[in-house]
Amino acid sequence: MADPLPAPRRPKASAISSAPAVRFGRPPAGWRLRLYTIIFEADTRAGRAFDVTVIWLILASIAVVVLDSMAPIRARAGAWLNAFEWAFTLLFTLEYIARLVCVRHPLRYALSVYGLIDLLALLPTYLAVMVPELHALIDVRVLRLLRVFRILKLGAYVAEFGAMGRALAASRRKILVFLAFVMMVVLVMGTLMYVVEGPEHGFTSIPVGVYWAITTMTTVGFGDITPKTDLGRLLASLMMLLGWGTLAVPTGIVSAEFASLKTPRETTTRTCHECLSEGHATDARFCRDCGAELPAYYADLPPSR
Repeated sequence: MADPLPAPRRPKASAISSAPAVRFGRPPAGWRLRLYTIIFEADTRAGRAFDVTVIWLILASIAVVVLDSMAPIRARAGAWLNAFEWAFTLLFTLEYIARLVCVRHPLRYALSVYGLIDLLALLPTYLAVMVPELHALIDVRVLRLLRVFRILKLGAYVAEFGAMGRALAASRRKILVFLAFVMMVVLVMGTLMYVVEGPEHGFTSIPVGVYWAITTMTTVGFGDITPKTDLGRLLASLMMLLGWGTLAVPTGIVSAEFASLKTPRETTTRTCHECLSEGHATDARFCRDCGAELPAYYADLPPSR
């Protein structure tokens, strides 16, 4: 007698917790499912068009913020810039509302990282108008400059941000060890410069010496504090040479992690309707986590019911 088929594996917690379908609730059918497919899944033509459109809107809104900070341009085209800003704000408001409407758990999305970023991209424009009393607390221009945080929304649409995040996360311990080494070096060198140069040459305390060591090691060299003695100049020369060598270390660490990342097989935002795990290949027939049969892969929007 043939051996019985093994029981389907339970879905991995990491696979479930990372899927927007589980965290925010994927609608089962209807217009909300179609809207969810467009906004949260990027495999359909409409989904890709939505993501590209949002990216261009974010970049255009950041350009408006940058131009608005330039006094000559603001004097000539201030009305146009203000009109563009309100247009972008209204479009992002509609996008935010659509994201809340198409998920079954809107509060979870509102309190998620991307939900808070979406809200942060909207609030400054509304606060500057709806709460005039803020003039007494903070310059409204500061609130308007907070709109630059819209660039954080790009992380939700560009997959390479994920690769960068994984490389940084994998190398975090090495980077922390490197930063600890740098802090020890600047503390020792700053203390030596305080002892060698002294207050008469501008090194009035150890923190001032550490400040000089940091600016010298990073090859910035503001020039506000410079050694005057021969021994101090020798230490400064060593710090400059050490700075050239240490600058390449974190770059090498992160580059090595990038190179070690395996190129994943082409996956999609295709979701299993049983365990709701995400990221199955286009030609997959069964869920890799629970073994359930996968629904048909849609290269376009699912048919309306």
